[in-house]
Amino acid sequence: MAAVVHIPWYATVARGDKLEAALAEIAPLAIRFGAKSYALYRYNDDRYKFLQVAEFESKGDWERYWESPDFIDWRIRNSTYYQVPVVYGMTDLVVGGSLEAELARSARVPAAEATGDLAG
Repeated sequence: MAAVVHIPWYATVARGDKLEAALAEIAPLAIRFGAKSYALYRYNDDRYKFLQVAEFESKGDWERYWESPDFIDWRIRNSTYYQVPVVYGMTDLVVGGSLEAELARSARVPAAEATGDLAG
């Protein structure tokens, strides 16, 4: 079962764009430490709020990433861009899915057919 880590970040005043750029720099580094995927989200209703997500095979791989010299240096360099504490959450992926873009376009239900309840 995959271990998915959620890291909530909250930018300090007037530094949302700087934190976004910094997180966009560090998030892909997770792949080097065994992550199967990573993502970074910025909330629309609160532009200071971010969610970094990474999927690892084990908690040990996650810890190697989080405690790596690269991530430690990153946190030191960018410490004025985010509020502390940063408390991540480790979750188990129970179910998930995705569609390739082309398949998703061909699988869309026309709006006229998308009404009604799930029972038919």
